[in-house]
Amino acid sequence: MSREKGDFAEQRAVDFLKKIGFKIIERNFYSRFGEIDIIALKNQTLHFIEVKSGQNEPAFKITPSKLSKIIKTAQIYMSKKSLDIDFCFDAVIVTEDINFIENITLY
Repeated sequence: MSREKGDFAEQRAVDFLKKIGFKIIERNFYSRFGEIDIIALKNQTLHFIEVKSGQNEPAFKITPSKLSKIIKTAQIYMSKKSLDIDFCFDAVIVTEDINFIENITLY
């Protein structure tokens, strides 16, 4: 997927999250392990959000390896910002519709 399409999907995700009460804290946070697309706050919980888009089951692109990188990057973010707050890992799947998957985990 092109960067332009990814940016468009990410902006749709941000707009959706704002509409349902999230406050966007940061976008595209990078560490040596990878990137977190969106970091947002809702109900005193920090949400690390992966955005996936495309035609063929984009949710399946969130592999255990990808989630592990997101978790390591989130740990760096929390340490760098000296945060002690509840947090979770979520996904926003952008196709024709937008689906929010809260609290994704490794199986």
